[in-house]
Amino acid sequence: MKVLITGAYGFTGLHFSGYLEAQGHEVVPLIADLTDRESLNKEVDLISPDWVVHLAAISFVGHHDISQFYSVNVIGTLNLLDSLANLQRKPSSVLIASSANIYGNCQHSPINESQSPAPVNHYAASKLAMEHLAQTYIDRLPLFFVRPFNYTGPGQAKSFLIPKLVDHFVRKEKSIELGNLKVEREFNDVRMVCAAYYALLESAVTGQVYNVCSGHSFSIQDVISILEEITSHKMLVHVNSSLVRSSEVHRLCGNPNKLLACTGPLTIPTLQQTLSSMLSKY
Repeated sequence: MKVLITGAYGFTGLHFSGYLEAQGHEVVPLIADLTDRESLNKEVDLISPDWVVHLAAISFVGHHDISQFYSVNVIGTLNLLDSLANLQRKPSSVLIASSANIYGNCQHSPINESQSPAPVNHYAASKLAMEHLAQTYIDRLPLFFVRPFNYTGPGQAKSFLIPKLVDHFVRKEKSIELGNLKVEREFNDVRMVCAAYYALLESAVTGQVYNVCSGHSFSIQDVISILEEITSHKMLVHVNSSLVRSSEVHRLCGNPNKLLACTGPLTIPTLQQTLSSMLSKY
């Protein structure tokens, strides 16, 4: 298969590109800017992919330019879908990466796909708007949506929490400033996410939404404790109120039943295995 990947040089894109190539597929990174419709149309027409994996997005919740969440995540996605829909030979599978952040703060957990979205930040709102508008292409493209819960692994930027923690432990820092230590997240392994995406490209139902999750969540303090155990290093943790977001999602844990019914069993590394793999890359 010839697989077109947007965001191929990002954290997930690099890992998934390697995963696809190991399975014998040809990976073609999208070079064109998603907001440049003319260049995008030309490049997509030239590539004429069998599968499409749309990962490109403004994904850091604290990104400084709010307008980019919508120009890239929403309008950029629609530009891509327009280009694909105009191909003479349509791709046979199109994965659109959304986010579990669209669920916001839910009283019920683990969260399944029928949970009503309640985004609490611009990143989540832009992803939900993207989903709704992309649904209008279902009669023209075999697309489906993934809502990944938090995941990490080697190569993730230090602006994200887990790589920041790992970096501090590697350097044996004496202290660290963090925000809310009580929030709970799934901290899945990017390798599991790659395996799930690949299986979904082969078997997902057009128009459907799939949570990509494990159903296991951890507090920030849990992560710190595991890193202390692995490295035998302890740090003083200072809670900095300026790092506590007013729109913080307190607990984000997904129900993987629909995913696993489609993909079959997935190998899910433990959090200790994930953190150990990150530590070993330094």
